[in-house]
Amino acid sequence: MRVVAVVVAYNRRELLLECLEALAAQTRPLDAVVVVDNASSDGSADAVAEASPDVDLVRLDVNTGGAGGFAVGIEHAISAQRADLVWVMDDDTIPTSTALEALLAARAAAPETPAILGSRVVWTDGLDHPMNTPRRKPLASKSERRDAAAAGGVAVRSSSFVSMLIDAAAVKVDGLPIAEYFIWNDDFEFSARILRRRRGMFIPASVVVHKTKARADTDADPGERFYYEVRNKLWLFRASRALSWYERPLYLAATARRWMRTYRHSPDRATIARTFRSGWQDGIRRRPRPNSEYLASLGLDNGSMAAFEVMHG
Repeated sequence: MRVVAVVVAYNRRELLLECLEALAAQTRPLDAVVVVDNASSDGSADAVAEASPDVDLVRLDVNTGGAGGFAVGIEHAISAQRADLVWVMDDDTIPTSTALEALLAARAAAPETPAILGSRVVWTDGLDHPMNTPRRKPLASKSERRDAAAAGGVAVRSSSFVSMLIDAAAVKVDGLPIAEYFIWNDDFEFSARILRRRRGMFIPASVVVHKTKARADTDADPGERFYYEVRNKLWLFRASRALSWYERPLYLAATARRWMRTYRHSPDRATIARTFRSGWQDGIRRRPRPNSEYLASLGLDNGSMAAFEVMHG
């Protein structure tokens, strides 16, 4: 299997270089590493070119957010690097040396090959990171739970872009992340779409460190970014095929509880209320554009992206 890592970077030069060092130290060597630089202004791209000349560096002229970066990077890994498996992560993700080996071992041990595997994500203190806490698949069958346990994993319905190993064959069938999500819920929508009719696993033996500024969840104090939480969740429920009809009520109820909790705990409720209104309006009025159309609106060359989308219909 040809395994290619994809790292999306934006203005975290030192952490990006640390991430690349950790990728180079994997006990199971990678076949290629792709870095998508989202128009960083701190010299990230030049630092990568100098320190890691073997890295396949994709420079974007505009910040496309995590969603756009992963859409571009995964497509590039499959089309240009001929990846069978794509291992994605943010630039502040530092994988331990055996992280990839553990994912591949679990994949090989699984009675039914999973389409997505996710790592255990910890903060710098070694405790589980609440931003990337895996959630068990609520309606997993007994056999799926048993098979996951036999491979040292847990059956999940979605996964995080902070260390997600993806089967390229599944992406060729069900498509890339939706670039216009920009940030938030892009990994949930993408992984839930891939896993709607496939298996996914969380692998505790594969450990990565997510070096965020604080050990906190995204809903602790989202500020202006709450707009993306609301708009993208509405896009998920209205326009995505990620969830089946019987799953939607479960996730709608969970989302409503999350929004209420965010509002109650926010020190700036006025911002939460304002961004909720604007996110609701945009989430209801329109749907996300195809990746090729959206990236073209940003002035980005997306010829290969368009061909990829045509393949998926």
